[in-house]
Amino acid sequence: MQLTNWQKILQQAHNNHYHLMDRLHLTGNGVLVSDRAAEAFPVRVPEEFFRRIRPGEISDPLLQQVLPIRAEDIKEEGFTPDPLSESIYQPVPGLLHKYRHRALLIVTGACAIHCRYCFRRHFPYNEANPSSGEWHRALAYLRDDKNITEVILSGGDPLTLTDRRLARLAELLAEIPHLKRLRIHSRMPVVLPERVTDDLLEWIASTRLQTVIVIHSNHANELGDMALEAIARLHAAHIPLFNQSVLLRGINNSANTLTELSELLFEAGVIPYYLHMLDKVEGAAHFYVPLSEARMIMQELRVILPGYLVPRLVREIPGELAKVPAELLMI
Repeated sequence: MQLTNWQKILQQAHNNHYHLMDRLHLTGNGVLVSDRAAEAFPVRVPEEFFRRIRPGEISDPLLQQVLPIRAEDIKEEGFTPDPLSESIYQPVPGLLHKYRHRALLIVTGACAIHCRYCFRRHFPYNEANPSSGEWHRALAYLRDDKNITEVILSGGDPLTLTDRRLARLAELLAEIPHLKRLRIHSRMPVVLPERVTDDLLEWIASTRLQTVIVIHSNHANELGDMALEAIARLHAAHIPLFNQSVLLRGINNSANTLTELSELLFEAGVIPYYLHMLDKVEGAAHFYVPLSEARMIMQELRVILPGYLVPRLVREIPGELAKVPAELLMI
């Protein structure tokens, strides 16, 4: 099978942390990195994202998201491999049904970038096989539950699949009468903007399902010219666009940083949607921002920004019927 341009670029993603540091002139900081963490959760950084990292700055907010460091090796109480207890919400392989009217289909375990705070970094993708061979069971479940009106494509990153496979899946979902919306969660428009192709726009335009794309950007520095051009193509195709971020210590835990991100997103046609409290996944404790600090940041944001540019600070709590807003969370 002949690879498309974006697939070739994805194959060439950086996968060695020492090579990253060498190219960024950070070889003197090798003592900070962890081979053990890189082995457990391999490094993957597309070239476009890599080019946005500032050379010579070990604390660069983009580098900190992808560099395996020794802090990941420290076991912290309360940080677990499955912080959202997703295994109990999987009625059939590859389908998560946590909330009554929407279900999440894990269509792949692959991502274009491996973010060190990822709450699914320990997810058993082999057991929860999301391959097309298992879609029939998920589709049957969706057909049987007429309360479900929205399907979310997730992973991994669903846009690592080819447009042919995604178009076919969209066709099968559209055949289920009670489904209204198709939501796609993807970091690809930001980290590998070449993925926004004519074929992608074509199949999205052809489905009867109202399609929403939720991108994932944590810092304004991620949004270079290529990413903004990709987002502009999606916006021009009249696809509703939202952004979700994760509140991360040392990366975006300041009102000024989040203000810059919200302003830039809105200029590009993207609505700031969620600011997630970090899911307490094993290996990511060094990114955690306490709720008291998070609330102070949100208070500053509400002073600086108009309300429609302030993302909703939420935490996902296993067993709850929806994501829990910060004002309802206990310290």
